[in-house]
Amino acid sequence: QVQLVESGGGLVQAGGSLRLSCAASGIIFRIDTMGWYRQAPGKQRELVADISSGGSTNYVDSVKGRFTVSRDNAKSTVYLDMNSLEPEDTAVYYCNADLVTTYNRRSNYWGKGTLVTVSS
Repeated sequence: QVQLVESGGGLVQAGGSLRLSCAASGIIFRIDTMGWYRQAPGKQRELVADISSGGSTNYVDSVKGRFTVSRDNAKSTVYLDMNSLEPEDTAVYYCNADLVTTYNRRSNYWGKGTLVTVSS
């Protein structure tokens, strides 16, 4: 069974840093784009950052210069390094990935989410 498992969330003071990790497991033939979304209370889920299989990255404007997305293909893992955190970054962060699995099927997967709380 293919799944994405996030880790690294928690409580941090404004100005602090956290690193989120997301590992894909199961029978996976190829991992295409991997990324992070977040959903704050009362708001829609939004893309935070993603990274293609070739390493091209994309960020929402509000995190540019503060967050860095990276991946380790050998470990099927995507990371999100978050610096200079602000209370507005408080949200549940979800890992997302486009995976090619059995029968050459390409599907989009979500993790269950990890809570990041930034106190002022």
